[in-house]
Amino acid sequence: MRPRTLDEVLGQRHLLGQGTPLRRLVESEAPMSLFLWGPPGTGKTTLAYVVAGVTKRRFVEISAVSAGVKDVRAAIDTARRELGMTGRQTVLFVDEVHRFNKAQQDALLPAVENRWVTFIGATTENPFFSVISPLLSRSLLLTLESLSDDDIRAVLRRAVTDERGLAGRNTLAPEALEHLVRLAGGDARRSLTYLEAAALLADDITVEVVEKAVDKAAVRYDRQGDQHYDVISAFIKSMRGSDADAALHYLARMIEAGEDPRFIARRLVIFASEDVGMADNTCLQTAVAAAQAVQLIGLPEAGINLAHAVIHCALAPKSNAVVKAIGAASDDVRRGLIGQVPGHLRDAHYPGAAKLGHGKGYKYPHDFEHGLVRQDYAPEETRERRYYEPTRHGAEAGLFERWSRIRDFLRGQP
Repeated sequence: MRPRTLDEVLGQRHLLGQGTPLRRLVESEAPMSLFLWGPPGTGKTTLAYVVAGVTKRRFVEISAVSAGVKDVRAAIDTARRELGMTGRQTVLFVDEVHRFNKAQQDALLPAVENRWVTFIGATTENPFFSVISPLLSRSLLLTLESLSDDDIRAVLRRAVTDERGLAGRNTLAPEALEHLVRLAGGDARRSLTYLEAAALLADDITVEVVEKAVDKAAVRYDRQGDQHYDVISAFIKSMRGSDADAALHYLARMIEAGEDPRFIARRLVIFASEDVGMADNTCLQTAVAAAQAVQLIGLPEAGINLAHAVIHCALAPKSNAVVKAIGAASDDVRRGLIGQVPGHLRDAHYPGAAKLGHGKGYKYPHDFEHGLVRQDYAPEETRERRYYEPTRHGAEAGLFERWSRIRDFLRGQP
């Protein structure tokens, strides 16, 4: 099912448009050097095959897992002879190029520098850390992205009908298609492997057939439907109820069903302030760190970071005082209870501010004992309003006593 032309390639639209380096390579006679960097199953090897096939160049593939300097030099020598004798160019494709050590990568430099081959290196790791700079600086770096769910669906549908695939001998139920899409995780090769395994078991491929073929139960979950809202609701309410086990169950359910981990991370960050708040200030730090880990690492490893944050959120003492405080303040503002900013608090740094009386009479708290001084901070209309009401839960119990004393002092109460 490997595509034969660039137009058959699914995904990577940012690399396949008119005028892109990849298009120019295909349409040009001149050799080039490329690094293709991206997750497994995104089409790195496919693009190398397509470039060679469309341009009628020899295709030589080397795996950095098993090849050594001798293999690299032999491939380059053969390519040089072919170029000299027939004028035919060679595409030298090195898979997992990040596994080559410095000496092995150095062996590629003459061929790249002298354009004896069209070099294409594929890597799943950041080439800025795994490839020597002389080789990287002589090559274009193209970044491939994981395939979208729509791309994987197109890959599977094509494989069911195409003569090179199942040629219409099997039917694929819609539910089974969606299960395969979720299992693929953006990896086209994995989706085709699972489809082939299912096709060996039955002509009519159902969810049950796929489950049996890949030994992985289907998670009944629709990211745009009721399950999405029901599961995330149960997830939040389980953490709010301090049931870490139930919360972890729903987390695993969402991850296994292919839910966007960034969505889960966002809900954790919201929860940390909405349901934990000042009762445990470190909860927000953990949730934000988990959200950053999702961005930096991605699944499956980031699932551990999400679980870390879920357990912290579930077991932390709970307080909704923060969300109630901003809610009450916002309600007053919407009702028009706003008032003027007291003159002594207004900005006094620009020319002419003093003439307007801005900043006059302001008392600098750091000049007073305990960093506190009695003066009006709120507009007159809201001076007696009380928004933040701490609970007696966790660390907020200490804030309850402190805020009560501070508020009484600022309001002039004995």
